[in-house]
Amino acid sequence: MIHEATVGNRIKNYYELTKPKIWYLLVFTAFGAALTASLLFNIDVQPWKWVLLLVGMTGISLACAWLINYLAFALMAFGLFDNIIVYSKWLKRRSQANIILGGFSGAAPALIGYVTITTQNIEIGIIMAALVFLWIPTHIWSLALHVKADYTRARVPMLPVVSNERTSVRVIAITTLLMVIFSVVPFFTNQFGLIYLTTATVFGIAMITLSIWLMVKPSKKVSWIVFKFSSPYLSALFIAFMVDAAFH
Repeated sequence: MIHEATVGNRIKNYYELTKPKIWYLLVFTAFGAALTASLLFNIDVQPWKWVLLLVGMTGISLACAWLINYLAFALMAFGLFDNIIVYSKWLKRRSQANIILGGFSGAAPALIGYVTITTQNIEIGIIMAALVFLWIPTHIWSLALHVKADYTRARVPMLPVVSNERTSVRVIAITTLLMVIFSVVPFFTNQFGLIYLTTATVFGIAMITLSIWLMVKPSKKVSWIVFKFSSPYLSALFIAFMVDAAFH
């Protein structure tokens, strides 16, 4: 029984190490961007493209991306290089810029999803990817603040490890503000309406409120709340993209 429990714990720890929840969210941004593009431009997408997109994103398959189109393949290759080499090998344990330069791999899925469907109005796909890119610092640094001791022991130079608490919470508040301001940009592309704008505004106010709370009263509890809310925030925006596009 002890051996079974040990094996079970190892499997669970390995599963958590792969960061499944963040992968689910990034796959969702790819799917959301693809569906938004198909709804915006009334593109009748063949089923095999949806299958290749989902299999490719969940299995990180370059072969699937190649079968979709050369842009999807190039973006998938770039995302993998950024995550495996730039972030994990070069920067994670060496530079506090790790999640900034490593953030391109997190942004890539949204753009991959978009170009799977179309390259028409490509700026919309780029904006979606940029939104994910700007979301990453708030998401990761709030978590790093919550588990600062773990990152310190692991010698990973995340912002809260190399900077004091006061500086860290201010930077998180600034990155959150930039993210929220940028989140209303899609409305001004004339492709999205009040459904998206209302969602971005309401959830954006909530994010800013939480980041101000963290700045005024920094604690492990509040940093955890900011971290936990950031994922539903991004999900809500991509759901709003899809719903608004459906009524466009």
